[in-house]
Amino acid sequence: MTLIFETPALLSEGITIAITGYVIVFLALVLLYFVFYYLSKGILLNTKRKLAKSGKLHHIKEDKDINISGEVTAAIATAIYLIRDLHDAESDILTIKKISKDYSPWNSKIYGMRFYKR
Repeated sequence: MTLIFETPALLSEGITIAITGYVIVFLALVLLYFVFYYLSKGILLNTKRKLAKSGKLHHIKEDKDINISGEVTAAIATAIYLIRDLHDAESDILTIKKISKDYSPWNSKIYGMRFYKR
């Protein structure tokens, strides 16, 4: 039995698969760009709507006053991370108590060993 590889057919199929993969990834990135772009616009519109409802919109002159800078966002995120300490405070004192157990053949290791006669 002989295997015959047709190089031009394999090459054309590989190129087709590669181009299809690149196009899918590129379209996914473009879609994500538009989702995040319009999501930020929607959040800004929702904030303006809430400020107008509470009567505080006339104090804001530009859209820049509503946006929060990256430094402020990073400081808030760091503060939340530091406040939510996931570990308990430990005293670093080890207490070892010796517990005496009654003898039981169930916890004896010698009975688990196998002796082979030769």
